[in-house]
Amino acid sequence: MEANRNNAKTKVVIVGGVAGGASCAARLRRLNENAEIIMVEKGPYVSYANCGLPYHVGGVIEKESSLLVATADTFRGMFNIEVRTHCEAVRILPDTRTVELRNVLTGEVSQESYDKLVLSPGAQSVRPPLPGIDLPGIFQVRTVPDARAIREWVERGSPFLAGMDRYCGFQASRPKTRAVVIGGGFIGLETAENLVHRGFEVTLVEMLDQLLAPLDPEMAGIVEDYVGRHGIRLALNDGVAGFQQANGALEVMTKSGQTYPADIVILALGVRPDTTLARAAGLEIGQRGGIRVDEQMRTSNPDIFAVGDAVEVKDFVTGEWSLIALAGPANRQGRIAADVIAGRPSRFRGTQGTSIIGLFGAAAAWVGASEKTLKRLGDDDYEKTYLFANSHAGYYPGAKPIPMKVLFRKSDGRLLGAQAVGMDGVDKRISALAMALQMGATIYDLEEAELCYAPQFGSAKDPVNFAGMVAADILRGDMPVVHWDALGDGLLLDVREAFELAVESVPGATHIPLGQLRSRLGELPRDREICVICRSGGRAYYATRVLLQNGYNARTIAGGMLSKVALGIE
Repeated sequence: MEANRNNAKTKVVIVGGVAGGASCAARLRRLNENAEIIMVEKGPYVSYANCGLPYHVGGVIEKESSLLVATADTFRGMFNIEVRTHCEAVRILPDTRTVELRNVLTGEVSQESYDKLVLSPGAQSVRPPLPGIDLPGIFQVRTVPDARAIREWVERGSPFLAGMDRYCGFQASRPKTRAVVIGGGFIGLETAENLVHRGFEVTLVEMLDQLLAPLDPEMAGIVEDYVGRHGIRLALNDGVAGFQQANGALEVMTKSGQTYPADIVILALGVRPDTTLARAAGLEIGQRGGIRVDEQMRTSNPDIFAVGDAVEVKDFVTGEWSLIALAGPANRQGRIAADVIAGRPSRFRGTQGTSIIGLFGAAAAWVGASEKTLKRLGDDDYEKTYLFANSHAGYYPGAKPIPMKVLFRKSDGRLLGAQAVGMDGVDKRISALAMALQMGATIYDLEEAELCYAPQFGSAKDPVNFAGMVAADILRGDMPVVHWDALGDGLLLDVREAFELAVESVPGATHIPLGQLRSRLGELPRDREICVICRSGGRAYYATRVLLQNGYNARTIAGGMLSKVALGIE
């Protein structure tokens, strides 16, 4: 007999109807036909695609209705779930297992009892109390109404210039529309791209010294160069100080003293867990500021579950508590909470933070731990490598390089994390590495991974295989490596061709092309470490093998000249 027969009369109230909450409701109905399920949502919509909001702003997703994955009527008709929109949960009374609900439109407050309560309140957009932050023309991108308001503002033109038209009595000269985006994360960058597509001159202000904080700086640097070439002006390492209205436009003032005029401002300063209800109910809040839950998504109160952006979860690689505002984990957590309520022994295995962002036809993606994180934790049992493999077979038209950074354990080769950027094939490589990481794979497993191959899709030695082979060569001692930021006083040996040095060279390096190396070994010292350079690491590896087998102390400079550029080393 199925477990759900034992809790047939369970009454479950779910607070929040997006991602985790909606997944929990639908899953629970599939497991328990007789449960009473009530889902309440403060806003007007449930189960909408907030990840698509920037693309609705840009017109890529034309219809607002396309963002609505499932409506309240869908949940009622298909799943027999009572849905109450414009309904805000304002207080939990754990002792009596009731929750107070307020009708947002009328203000009426009522109480609803529950056997189990699921909290999926999401996260709140960061909106600091800066001077002028409530001026018209300053928006955030969090909900469908937010996106609608931005589109309406953009499509009716700058109200500042419209006012000038009325004052002057004729059509005023209209400069190209200017936008300032505050924040260099997912929403900030995606909205900035979409505003560029709509003809805006876009300045992006970011308090950190890089875009996309989960990336390591050298990988973020590739993204920064790319979006800069596509029309986004970057103001990094500079926080916003306030806003004012002047000269017929908004002005964004920064902490460094800069001022950027704008016809529209987008706030994308990140999010913080919405823990208002949980705190008031006395639920445990973790050190990162999220609701603390166990592997079965239970809070400190066994009758209350929590899922999604509001909860703290364990990092799969480091074991640290973390905040991950991603739809994928939120959906899985919702399913797990439903399973547990229905009597099934499901558990959440933690998160790897697997993420991707598309920008102007390219993509940046990552999974697992970054080098920044490992250094912060004082972890010295890791090694890294860079590679620049093609997205598919080089002889087939359209192959594009994929700059990749892979991190792994020195002691046992376990995969720790990976980052990649590029024009083609980034998503499937990071997805493959994400699954490998989740299964506890090592770089030796990557060597042997059997992946799809046809010349238009990949190579016989896929970038995933290639990453494993390079990393395995390092750990086996076949390719000792040194990194640009850790060079000692070794001899630099450049094995590229002469024409390549005419474009870019390394001061003080000895130049011997790879094809001449065996005949010119006598020119190299045996009592000094030799650090070998090429464009991306391949020829340097071949040269290192020659040198090691002839009694020389040699190391390959990981990633070659391409990693030098990425690291920003002069």
